[in-house]
Amino acid sequence: MSDDSFELYDLRVEVVAPESAHLYCGATPGDHFELRGEMLHLPPGQGFSIYSLAAVLPLLAAKQRVTHPHDWMSTDAEVACPDPNCPSHLRITRTGIRRFSHAETTAVPLAEKSDT
Repeated sequence: MSDDSFELYDLRVEVVAPESAHLYCGATPGDHFELRGEMLHLPPGQGFSIYSLAAVLPLLAAKQRVTHPHDWMSTDAEVACPDPNCPSHLRITRTGIRRFSHAETTAVPLAEKSDT
């Protein structure tokens, strides 16, 4: 039996904005969530705008994976707020790495390796 493990980065997505900026999404600079595997974690009592979440959601699966150092996904870390009048950004930071088992994350079996 082969090792079926793979690794994903844990991510932190944080609201950043110029000092004294007026934000329209209800966020405060420093508001954040963490993504560990497929689970999104918010600090107790803190919300996060669904529109801001929608702006970063398509990027999170790619940011969790190892990418080539020259790939823009490796270097670009901030996403603009979806409201064009809001000066905030959402900063995506890789915070750690976590190991998963293929068999524990899907019912689809790995293909058998051929010795040819």
